[in-house]
Amino acid sequence: MIYHPGSFNEDMHFFVHSGSELGARHLQCVLIFLGLTTAMMQRVNLSVAIVAMMDKNSANPDFEEYQWSEKTKSYVLSSFFWGYFITQIPGSQLAQRFGGKVMMLGCVSLSGFLALLTPLSVRIGDWKLFCALRITQGLMQGSIFSAIHTLLSKWIPLEERGSLGTFCYAGLNFGSVVVLMVSGWIASSSFGWPGIFYFCGLASIIWSVVWLFLGASTPSDYNWISDEEKSYIEIALSSAVNFKHDQESMKTPWLKILTSAPFWVLLFAQSTSAWAYWLLVTQTPSYMKYVLGQDIKSNALMSATPYLVSLVLTFLFCVLADFLIRRGYTSIDTSRKLFNTIGFWVPVVPLILLGYMSPDQSLLAVILLVIAVSSNTAGSLGFLTNHIDLAPNFAGILMGLCNCSANIMGFLAPLTVGFIVTEATNVQQWRIVFFIAGGCFFFGNLLFILFGKTNIQPWNYPKSQKDQRDHISFKAIINE
Repeated sequence: MIYHPGSFNEDMHFFVHSGSELGARHLQCVLIFLGLTTAMMQRVNLSVAIVAMMDKNSANPDFEEYQWSEKTKSYVLSSFFWGYFITQIPGSQLAQRFGGKVMMLGCVSLSGFLALLTPLSVRIGDWKLFCALRITQGLMQGSIFSAIHTLLSKWIPLEERGSLGTFCYAGLNFGSVVVLMVSGWIASSSFGWPGIFYFCGLASIIWSVVWLFLGASTPSDYNWISDEEKSYIEIALSSAVNFKHDQESMKTPWLKILTSAPFWVLLFAQSTSAWAYWLLVTQTPSYMKYVLGQDIKSNALMSATPYLVSLVLTFLFCVLADFLIRRGYTSIDTSRKLFNTIGFWVPVVPLILLGYMSPDQSLLAVILLVIAVSSNTAGSLGFLTNHIDLAPNFAGILMGLCNCSANIMGFLAPLTVGFIVTEATNVQQWRIVFFIAGGCFFFGNLLFILFGKTNIQPWNYPKSQKDQRDHISFKAIINE
């Protein structure tokens, strides 16, 4: 379908009609959601499994326990991120070149296969080989967010980007919920702690088979999309970006990106969020066991509760954001900053109070965790889609750069905890950890509010394309 300005009313009717129906783009979002779920399960599984692996009083004596020091434990917990941040930038380039489908398939399937080998690696090489395997898993998953951003930039129109993009990233919370809820039961069953890794690996392999047949990098590559929906997506995207382009032939404007203030604000916001988020994900089970005295089974269930509430709130935030934008109550810029503020500033006080909990206040601790983690999900409607706002043509590249920095924080956070918390039962040491996390959230959002942007940046376009846009704009002024 070719867009003709003279048929505006007909096209607007077509736009509304096509945009309001469920279609292929929604199926792609569901598959991305589930793919991110399985990927997240592989990251989070260790935070519960390691408690069972090091528990002398485990309910399942059939499997070996490991007496690792807190320092060694911090190495193991952070090792995934040592590899993960290395492939962020190369992975973003590959996603732009080969498409999001191929990269996401490789990320999930290969790391899922390694998950199946995890128990064997620990048995053969103790924590050192275990760390090596987790590093390799991180290398495999390093380009997953870049792949997803590349897919979203090809599939999702601007007005749906906040809600559908956030739905896709809700897979992070859903993955945490699933693995935290079942891990305690699996560890206490006949499968033991190795069953946690088998479960996550098998889920990843199954998803990969489904994605191989039903996933697609672009609407043009998808055989089961209707002509109406395909035209709707192409018109919406070309309207937002103004011109079609061959992304594979476009050179990445590295210097302009690295000297762009909105990019650095986004990078800082994503990095501070990652520090606080991964600290909660990797350290909450240990905090609840050693400070609040919860056993492994209730530990997993209680740890999952905040992410379950977070998942529900994610969908509510998506509906609210979509409603406010469609009704004209908020602009894209206001919406991004409003929800980013909810996601960053609301958790600050609960996080700090968490460090003042005692064993007889475990219920209150869970409530504080629920508030901190669930409200943080609103940030997905803020900074997490801002990469596509700034540069749709290079959304994967921006995500690769920002996620590289963010995941340096991802492995520094557990290491910092290992340095600060020398005695796992010392609540005074845990307070320092939670104060640092609260500070990250506060300053990350402050900069985003003051200096964050949502308009497409000039360096998003090749020079020839930018000249063409300027020429058309000049002609429009003359004609007026």
